[in-house]
Amino acid sequence: MSTANPQPLWRPDPQRIAQAQITKFQTWAAEHHGAPALGGYPALHRWSVDELEAFWKAVTEWFDVRFTSPYARVLGDRSMPGAEWFPGATLNYAEHALRAAATRADEPALLHVDETHEPRPVTWSELRRQVGSLAAELRALGVRPGDRISGYLPNIPEAVVALLATAAVGAVWTSCAPDFGARSVLDRFQQVEPVVLFTVDGYRYGGKEHDRSDVVAELRRELPTLRAVVHIPLLGTEAPDGALEWSGLTSADVAPVFEPVAFDHPLWVLYSSGTTGLPKAIVQSQGGILVEHLKQLGLHCDLGPGDRFFWYTSTGWMMWNFLVSGLLTGTTIILYDGSPGYPDTGAQWRIAERTGATLFGTSAAYVMACRKAGVHPSRDFDLSTVQCVATTGSPLPPDGFRWLHDEVREDLWIASVSGGTDVCSCFAGAVPTLPVHIGELQAPCLGTDLQSWDPNGTPLIDEVGELVVTNPMPSMPIHFWNDPDGSRYHDSYFAMYPGVWRHGDWITLTSRGSVIIHGRSDSTLNRQGVRMGSADIYEAVERLPEIKESLVIGVEQPDGGYWMPLFVQLTPGAALDDALLGRIKGTIREQLSPRHVPDEVIEVPGIPHTLTGKRIEVPVKRLLQGTPLDKAVNPGSVDDLDLLRFYEELARKRA
Repeated sequence: MSTANPQPLWRPDPQRIAQAQITKFQTWAAEHHGAPALGGYPALHRWSVDELEAFWKAVTEWFDVRFTSPYARVLGDRSMPGAEWFPGATLNYAEHALRAAATRADEPALLHVDETHEPRPVTWSELRRQVGSLAAELRALGVRPGDRISGYLPNIPEAVVALLATAAVGAVWTSCAPDFGARSVLDRFQQVEPVVLFTVDGYRYGGKEHDRSDVVAELRRELPTLRAVVHIPLLGTEAPDGALEWSGLTSADVAPVFEPVAFDHPLWVLYSSGTTGLPKAIVQSQGGILVEHLKQLGLHCDLGPGDRFFWYTSTGWMMWNFLVSGLLTGTTIILYDGSPGYPDTGAQWRIAERTGATLFGTSAAYVMACRKAGVHPSRDFDLSTVQCVATTGSPLPPDGFRWLHDEVREDLWIASVSGGTDVCSCFAGAVPTLPVHIGELQAPCLGTDLQSWDPNGTPLIDEVGELVVTNPMPSMPIHFWNDPDGSRYHDSYFAMYPGVWRHGDWITLTSRGSVIIHGRSDSTLNRQGVRMGSADIYEAVERLPEIKESLVIGVEQPDGGYWMPLFVQLTPGAALDDALLGRIKGTIREQLSPRHVPDEVIEVPGIPHTLTGKRIEVPVKRLLQGTPLDKAVNPGSVDDLDLLRFYEELARKRA
């Protein structure tokens, strides 16, 4: 992929740069902490990684982080894994998330939207009251700091209340979305042994009601550590025998009591996709998430009390936790519970209009689906409040940048961001004071020494390499659950380059400081020693109107050869004839290179995804190499297991 792109698609105007929180922070940090006053973002970023302790001290002061007990120093030990942040400090995440209730009691903290697309507000004072009531009831149930509390819940206000009440008592939150089947949920929750389970009776999606009472019954049977189950009647059913009613636990008018916990006390457990085994149970800390999210949301996303923050997500994806942290900056967060495309593809734009969203986050796949469906956001919706459209989940292709620029607004800040569940944050992405170049993330984030390395650990510029982070970040996992010697954690990130985080993405750091993501390095295509990212091929192929979605796999053959098929799911009415085959190969050859052209193009009934919507490349590669289905993939991690049987059968025929 070329890194030429001399002209940016968008530049922030001088007024926007002057008003950005990051600009004010830099001026203040220059006065108080020795940050560079000149040189803009590149100089600030260099300082933030060179003077890591001064930077994070500045973040805690700028955002007025309230330490119940003071810290001895910022970084007690900077080795990875095992960095020790703010030793001696105690605090509480939920206390910070509810601070705006003191000054903006009657303004909305939450706007809840379902498939009727009518927003319903929950004020700051009401959110604080419910958290206070539920936290008191959890303590009455015997919940103590360190106990695990689980939620089988959609993206509704009750989920936010339950998370904050859990954090207030110092317990550890973990959640799954209700479209996960029982096996998928148990693969996650059984690892952490929860003592309380919050559940709904069902959920609404795509205009239909989906009863989950049988799944809830199975969860109750298979989680023997549960002391209480709390029933939230989303579909209006009675509580099952022995379950507590949500309304009874949240009706008292009680001020929340916030348990001061150590900086590295667990806040929540997130899970990897678990496509090739049990999901990794990733534990992040109260303090680490607090300061990382304040930096990310307050400085990079430029969010504050006047903003409304919408990201399409479910409670089973880290972006939900990230969305909830919008409360830390006093921002109103928008919770959408429903299908991203109901009643039509324009649904998310309609929600942005009706809620007055200022930052609208979605997936790159949704943007490309809108482009393909002929959606015209600015023509059909009033998006005058939207300052930024942010995307993640996969790289936003160049055509996605152009489409947002043309179809939403020319003066639109487009923030493609990339990070991971592993850190519940971004390594690179949004910077409100920098230009946007087509197909590129604006820059590495503050405090993150992001580099691109070759296999020998040599840094690369304008060349494809492994995404590495050479310094600790506060939100890196404190450990994985059930990994007593830390070996699984170490092998996940630190096996290739000792002491350096290797994330598993191919990236290019450009000479102007921007970042290009090429896809996962563990499923990377490698032809004649040349490494290629799958994302580049998807971007080229899926421009063709006949291609709904695609999947490219590189398979090393027993004879030393290399087979690279491209699987395509066609749009209704399209046919994979010689003409379309020629156009697919011609497009790839012209836009990328002859080396990128696949050995075969194969029509498939569909492309398999993880439950959080990511294409499954590695398990398909394993199937094509002859691995049996039950060994190649964890069935509970896939959106449609039947789709994988096609690839298993193909491997059998080829063998």
